[in-house]
Amino acid sequence: MEKAINGEYGLISGGYMNIFENLLSSVNIFKNRDVLRHSYTPEKLPHREEQINQLALLLSPLLKGGASSNIFIYGKTGTGKTATVNFVGRQLEEASKKAKQNVVVHYINCEIVDTAYRVLASIARRFGSNVPMTGWPTDQVYDEVKKVLELRKIRVLVILDEIDKLVKKAEEALYGLTRINSELKNSSISLIGISNNLKFKNFLDARVLSSLSEEEIVFPPYNAEQLEDILLQRSKLAFEDGVLEEGVIQLCAAIAAQEHGDARKALDLLRVSAEIAEREKDTKVRVEHVRKALRKIETDYMIETVRTLPVHSKILLYSMSLLSEIAEKFTTGEVYCVYKKLCSKVGVDSLTQRRISDLISELDMLGVVNSVIISKGRYGRTREMKLEADRDALRKVLEEDYRLQSLKKFGGDLKKFANLKLFES
Repeated sequence: MEKAINGEYGLISGGYMNIFENLLSSVNIFKNRDVLRHSYTPEKLPHREEQINQLALLLSPLLKGGASSNIFIYGKTGTGKTATVNFVGRQLEEASKKAKQNVVVHYINCEIVDTAYRVLASIARRFGSNVPMTGWPTDQVYDEVKKVLELRKIRVLVILDEIDKLVKKAEEALYGLTRINSELKNSSISLIGISNNLKFKNFLDARVLSSLSEEEIVFPPYNAEQLEDILLQRSKLAFEDGVLEEGVIQLCAAIAAQEHGDARKALDLLRVSAEIAEREKDTKVRVEHVRKALRKIETDYMIETVRTLPVHSKILLYSMSLLSEIAEKFTTGEVYCVYKKLCSKVGVDSLTQRRISDLISELDMLGVVNSVIISKGRYGRTREMKLEADRDALRKVLEEDYRLQSLKKFGGDLKKFANLKLFES
């Protein structure tokens, strides 16, 4: 046992060295890697001055003993919405102390707190009420929120991040929170809703819409130059001096700018690039590390996407992974033929070819498959496709599904597979 692992972790002869000692003595690239994570809110937010000033103006009544308008914030992922709102919220609480106003900011992620009950309970518990997370009637929790706010005389700013995850389940909670101020005398609740979905308002009930969307702020995507500024600011805090090779930040910014100006992707690219350099014991983060990081991030995204697909999409992808062993490109008809045979092997009723065409389009949009419509002249048109994902990584994650594990034995038999005899009983 000792011989098998000796050397790999820096073990010494005659005994064990702590496995982390070798890692701690490796090249030091990071000064503070947390600076590159999404949860970090910097002291300054480049290129969001306009949105910060808009928010400050709209929230200023809270510093004068009043309630502010409710605010709705739109923007695609990675445009700085949450970071900006948290930055302004922090400044608001600091200013309220100087103004001798009792203003408290309460942040709720609606992907986690996703029901009317939980939203109200979260607010009540924030201010010391022992509301259980389940079990009470929602009306009782609503009354408890009013009671605890009036008792403490608090001006509350509630931030509902990813509010579109809440709306389908809790419109009553939204409506109640937007109307609660008419029932409060010594306190108030103001709302900021944040969404990546630009069409979110289309799903809102008219009465909620009229109360919630009093003010709107749109966050545009960052361009490549703006992303460079963001990365330069963070890199000074994140890395030791001189560890970034020239061109690294520019490449990270350029790649993220192509992805709708996503600052999160730019930060992830830079962080993962540095982690790869660290693992390779390189003294610098180089352009080649960025390219490796891009492949890793895209593979990780693909794996998480595939893991959550319905079973028919998984069988469809498994069919493509088998076809890709003998041809780079294949048609819908070829995929459907293999898909039907795999369905019979796993005991699942196959879908129609038309429905399979729809599933292929969905996989194309997710970036797992690349498909194009090609003309066959008088024979009509067909869809030709190829896998964009790494075949081995794809098959590994597909085989995690217990329903597909019986398909492992079919991979690699190319001679039989070429004429589709492999799947005949």
